[in-house]
Amino acid sequence: MQGTVDGFSYGIVTPLVAYLMACLGGALGLRCTTRSMLVARSRRPAWLALGSVAIGSGIWTMHFIAMMGFTVDETPIHYDKPMTFASLAIAIVMVGVGIFIVGSRGARGTALFTGGTLTGLGIASMHYLGMAGMRLDGRLEYNTLTVAASVAIAMLAATAALWAAGQVRGVLWSVGASLIMGLAASGMHYTGMAALSVHLHGTGAATAGDSPASLLAPMLVGPLAFLLLAGAVMIFGPQTVLGQPDKPPAEEKPGVPAHATVPRQLRRPPQTVRRTVRRPARAPQNH
Repeated sequence: MQGTVDGFSYGIVTPLVAYLMACLGGALGLRCTTRSMLVARSRRPAWLALGSVAIGSGIWTMHFIAMMGFTVDETPIHYDKPMTFASLAIAIVMVGVGIFIVGSRGARGTALFTGGTLTGLGIASMHYLGMAGMRLDGRLEYNTLTVAASVAIAMLAATAALWAAGQVRGVLWSVGASLIMGLAASGMHYTGMAALSVHLHGTGAATAGDSPASLLAPMLVGPLAFLLLAGAVMIFGPQTVLGQPDKPPAEEKPGVPAHATVPRQLRRPPQTVRRTVRRPARAPQNH
């Protein structure tokens, strides 16, 4: 029996909040990626790790906020907690690999293509693994072409977002990149949901797992607390917000001493002005 699926049971509220969460995580994560291109090489891993967790937490939270509006009329929906949090882990790991490539090699050429592809695949893997953790009295089936389209949307939009973040041209470019990253996550999610159909078993058997309401508190409190902490790190770093690079370390500039001093320009001694005293001409003497 075909189940009656409704992905917008709360109207536009869940898609809008989900998109904003994806943009928030993308803004913080991509800004960290931009920051990593401007700091010393020894400090890059910390910024890239922070960025990968921010993006992973943002898109994971986006997914499950959107899923709060997903219902099947004929059966209740529950979620398997280990599978649900495994989707968060795979999002952080795969997105992390993608932005580490871009952060270390630059947002261009093969590095951009590889990093964007892995980041998009991380978003798609998080989505479908999260869907695999859904428990109901039926089975899920997907349209292959629509699934392929959802993955392509994630990869293309993620690549565009990483390219925009790699331009290092100020806050407006970062905002644009975060909006594209939100589009990558949300566009992929709802395209993937359009590929879904539910075939009910009709047994009426109870399904095991946690309900969406019981998952809502830990789902929001944990990632939101981290995103707020990451946002505080970004806000209280003025150079990060303005996109200004750190002072290049001396060890990365061969031939320049650690404390190079610029000699002061020697002042020229004051010139002595010689005054010429004109004596009055003597009148000729008549003999």
